[in-house]
Amino acid sequence: MSDYDLIIRGGTVVDGTGGEPFTADVAIRDGLIAEVGIVTGTAEREIDADGAVVAPGFVDIHTHYDGQVTWDERLQPSSWHGVTTVVMGNCGVGFAPALPHDRERLIELMEGVEDIPGVALTEGLPWNWETFGEYLDSLDGQARDLDFAAQVPHAAVRVRAMGERAAAHEQATADEIAEMAEITAEAIRAGALGFSTSRTLNHKSIDGELISSYGAGRDELVAIAEAVGATGTGVLQLVTDFDDVDVDMDLIAAMTGASRRPLSVSVVHSVARPDRHHEIMAGFDRLRAEGHDVHGQVSARGIGLILGHELTLNPFRHTPSYIKIADLPLPERVAAMRTREVREAILAEGVVTDVPVIGAKFLNMFNEMFELADPPNYEPDPSENIISRAAAMGISPEELAYDILLQDEGHGMLYLTFANYVHGSLDGLKELLEHPAILPGLSDGGAHVGTICDGSFPTTLLQHWVRDRERGRLPLQDVVRNQARRTAEAVGLYDRGLLKPGYRADLNVIDMDRLHLYRPEVHHDLPAGGRRLLQRADGYRHTIVAGQETYRDGEPTGALPGRLVRGAQPDPG
Repeated sequence: MSDYDLIIRGGTVVDGTGGEPFTADVAIRDGLIAEVGIVTGTAEREIDADGAVVAPGFVDIHTHYDGQVTWDERLQPSSWHGVTTVVMGNCGVGFAPALPHDRERLIELMEGVEDIPGVALTEGLPWNWETFGEYLDSLDGQARDLDFAAQVPHAAVRVRAMGERAAAHEQATADEIAEMAEITAEAIRAGALGFSTSRTLNHKSIDGELISSYGAGRDELVAIAEAVGATGTGVLQLVTDFDDVDVDMDLIAAMTGASRRPLSVSVVHSVARPDRHHEIMAGFDRLRAEGHDVHGQVSARGIGLILGHELTLNPFRHTPSYIKIADLPLPERVAAMRTREVREAILAEGVVTDVPVIGAKFLNMFNEMFELADPPNYEPDPSENIISRAAAMGISPEELAYDILLQDEGHGMLYLTFANYVHGSLDGLKELLEHPAILPGLSDGGAHVGTICDGSFPTTLLQHWVRDRERGRLPLQDVVRNQARRTAEAVGLYDRGLLKPGYRADLNVIDMDRLHLYRPEVHHDLPAGGRRLLQRADGYRHTIVAGQETYRDGEPTGALPGRLVRGAQPDPG
């Protein structure tokens, strides 16, 4: 009889502590790390990791798989990128609690805020729940390719307690606040990992209606936070515009002060306000010095949109001449756009931005728009933007964009950045990534399926920030610690993110030299034939969840050891 289930031999171990990498074996037994070092025992199977990095599985704390997890056993694209645990229910949006007459409203909100096709949600969601606990019950025991945990979303809680008054953004009464607090506490006790809310103007339903949590009173948020704290567990997650940093920091302090629970908030390096991130970091420093457990979440690259003929947006999508052909199958649409008549008509009409579609206002920002080639370059030189390239070619930026989108039989793509890529680089983002109060996040895995594909953030951290970036890189051990252990700790999952005996055997064997991120591709594999962007990567030799290999060289093995994680998990150390 073998001593272990699996031994990974001779890899460069980056154990999640932030310490220097070292050469060692990693032994696994019964879904846990059993030994790290020189392992002399035998195993049912051995993996030769010589020349490869052995690291803990990545914990992605900002995803939106709330719908996909109900119908899909593989939470891709995240599971292609070394992610072994995801946290969903962010940004205050989700599908529970939900009474039958509120379901359509929650679908419309998710469709608008997170760009998930409403028809796919309508077709795919089983709706065999009303309370959040019943939602978790419906997920419990279902086999997946990674672990998943859920947060209770403010918008759904507010609609449940206030009905139409929530959609009208009315202030909650004392009784309604008390009901929301109890609904949230009940969800935490049932196994929700935390509570999430949104206060940003960017979050609207498909009909342009602001998310119901926008403008919720301070007393409401503090009361809900206090109810979370009373359970003795749970975390808080917030999205805000930081229009007034002092006001937002005051609200954060009130919520963490009332709850004594950790809170994380989305942070970007703003093009319009390029120094604002310094104010935010200073605010975090002050709050943390006062004892508040506060973190920022930042993305691994520029925040922006992918534009294309198969996607939600492209610069010509709302011109009258394009609208006439928009519903044609792609080959017929491409053929029409290659005719002189259609080309001249669309280009003469220009880019239409004044439509109630999220992201449309950016569609004429050709100075921030780049061709998304294969492989994609997420920190391009400013000279490569559409305006600069068009000027060098002696044509208009609209003409160049038109031609790029027709490449590859209409599968050409443009990358439009509107945050983090400031002054033509990601230097400001690097400042954020290096700050002790900042965590990698905001991948939105499972969401924005027609405009972004950022579930690949962990691969960008390794490929771009650790290996390839010419303007300053990040240490491998810091990136692994931040994306594995620190993210796990931030949401109370203390049983993972480290390669030490007793911890979850979630890990990756990564060939850093072969790590390669491909351009996103459109797949029509959602319920009702809905389309989504997916992005693959090379270099992940083995991904292991709870001791079972789920992916080998990017291909599924058939093992589905992932399960619902109910609530915080204790530290086995």
